[in-house]
Parts: sequence; C-alpha cells; structure tokens
Amino acid sequence: MTSPRRFVVTGLTGQVVQSLVARSSQCEDVEIVAIGRPNFDLANADTITQSIEAARPELIVSAAAYTAVDQAESNEGDAFAVNAQGPAALARIAKTLDVPIIHLSTDYVFDGTKAAPYVESDPVAPLGVYGTSKLLGEQLVASTHENHAILRTAWVYSPFGRNFVRTILRAAETRTELGVVDDQVGNPTSALDIADAILTVGRNLLGSNDLAMRGIFHLTGRGAATWAEFAEEIFRVSKMMGGPFAKINRISTSDYPTPARRPANSRLNCERIAEYHGVILPNWKISTSGVVRHLTR
Repeated sequence: MTSPRRFVVTGLTGQVVQSLVARSSQCEDVEIVAIGRPNFDLANADTITQSIEAARPELIVSAAAYTAVDQAESNEGDAFAVNAQGPAALARIAKTLDVPIIHLSTDYVFDGTKAAPYVESDPVAPLGVYGTSKLLGEQLVASTHENHAILRTAWVYSPFGRNFVRTILRAAETRTELGVVDDQVGNPTSALDIADAILTVGRNLLGSNDLAMRGIFHLTGRGAATWAEFAEEIFRVSKMMGGPFAKINRISTSDYPTPARRPANSRLNCERIAEYHGVILPNWKISTSGVVRHLTR
C-alpha cells in the first residue's frame, strides 16, 4: 500500500481547512497537515519558510487569508501582507521544494458589472482593498511558480467558522424578521465541496504535468441566488428540521451600507475546471440543505 500524499494547508480555523480535515478522514490517499498561528504567520516570511519546510509537503494549499472585507478598507497593510505577500512567500517555497501550490482566491477580483457569469479571462477590476489584495496575491503566485492552480470561489459557507448560514440561523433565534439584500447575485458554495475539489485538483497536479491543469479556475456551487433567496432557502430547510427561521424582508444594497462595496454580480462560470479537472460542484441548494441539516440537528 502506497503512503498518502501530504497536502500542507495554511490556517487552522478557516472553513476550507476544517472542511479539508473532515473530508480527508474519508480518504486514504491524502494526508492533510494544517499549519497556523503562532508557529505559522502569513505576515511573517520567516515563519512561513520554517513551518512549510518542517511540514515536508508534497503539495501546498494556500487557504488562509485576511477575509474581513469591511475592515480591510481601514487596515490595508494587514490585508496586503496576508493576502498578497504571504501567498507570494508560499509560492517561493513551493518552487524551492518543487511542489505544486493551490491558491484560493475570490469573486471580489471583479467589479460585478458584467451581465453574465464571469469567465477566467474576463478583465479584473476589484472594488475595494480586499479584492485588490487578493488579486495581487493571485498575480504574485502565478508569476513566482508555474506549477500552480488558482481557484476563485464565492459566497463560502459551511458548518465551521463564521459565514452567512451560521450567522443568519443565529439571528433567527432572537428575531422574527430579517432584512436581507436582494440585488446582489452569486453562487453560494459549500466549503465541504471546495475541499472535495481541492483533493481532486491536488491529485491531478501531482499525477500530470499537463499545463492545461495549471492556471486560474473558477470554482463555485451550481446555480445562482441573491442573498435574500439564499436566506429563504436556509430558513426553509431549518424550519422543516425544527430549527430557527424568520421572515425575510428583501432590501437593496443601498439600504444596508457597508465600508466596502460588493459586486452586484458575483456569478462565476466554472466550465474550465470541469473540462480540465473533471470537477463539477453540486447545486447550491443541495449543499445548503446538507449544511443546514447538520447545524440544526
């Protein structure tokens, strides 16, 4: 029996790393090694090199990030250190060790003005500091190490960490009505599904030198929804399970001002990752139902 391939993942508490740990327990060919603070810090290049070398990766998954979108507007230095310089350092050590790197990015690299779902080659135009820092991270990873796969995803939720599903279910425990934005559309994406995709893409990168398997790929759940539609589906399943629910009042973005602007259209076209990696994520309603059922049991 061959030894499992070692995927070293950055972060300890993020949705994707926790999902990878959960999923890897069901497969024998991949070992997930998660590294994080205090020994590993994306804002400290010395800890990056030391931690990665000590973990002896066969593949690196760059999952940790500065994800506080609104706080990034007033904390630009930290956002760029973690989302741009940190991944660049990871790419350098991946190149030195001659191992592939999978880097997670975001729909926020686009401005949301396109009428159709975005493809990988569409012009990028981030609206704020978070998206700009993530875009620079993509560019630095790609220019540093050619053996990379950059996975842009969107509207991530899971049974773990802070996310829209958990936040809105908690809010419904004390409120009977909630106002939710209905003029932003995207693809809700389960971190558990992202983890499955990372395992597949990682195996492909280790098993083939095909250049078509490298580069930028979009990775989201199938189907689209507004935040209000997403919330209504969460509450439909929760109510059916005897969990909390509330009435959704549909509001506009202008009714809920935030420091950072959000793309009105966050939909991503995922045909490229289906063609070259064989990855097609489930419809968002199926995965949402699974997560809500888990949380309300």
